[in-house]
Amino acid sequence: MDNTKTIQLRELAYARSGDKGDVCNIGLLAFTKENYELIRRHVTSERVKKHFGDMVGGSVEIYEMPNIISLVIVLRNSLGGGATRTLRFDQTGKAMGTALLRMEIEAA
Repeated sequence: MDNTKTIQLRELAYARSGDKGDVCNIGLLAFTKENYELIRRHVTSERVKKHFGDMVGGSVEIYEMPNIISLVIVLRNSLGGGATRTLRFDQTGKAMGTALLRMEIEAA
């Protein structure tokens, strides 16, 4: 029997997101240092790209910011060309942070 517990990121952090052209950036800010360590281990470029699926056409880059217990996540080619070119409902990526908070990870 597998006793692995999964939790959504929203239980560990909050997020803010925005755009620079066709690039969405998400700040994932942990509530505690312990949460940051858990997030840092489990939130990988591969997992984030899989979570967003076809919404992200390019690479996913993650930058650690331990001094403020946060990750900066950069999603390239993720906004359908950018705010002035896309037909997407969320042209500026403001909902991408909320979408990331629904990602599940294993709890320690």
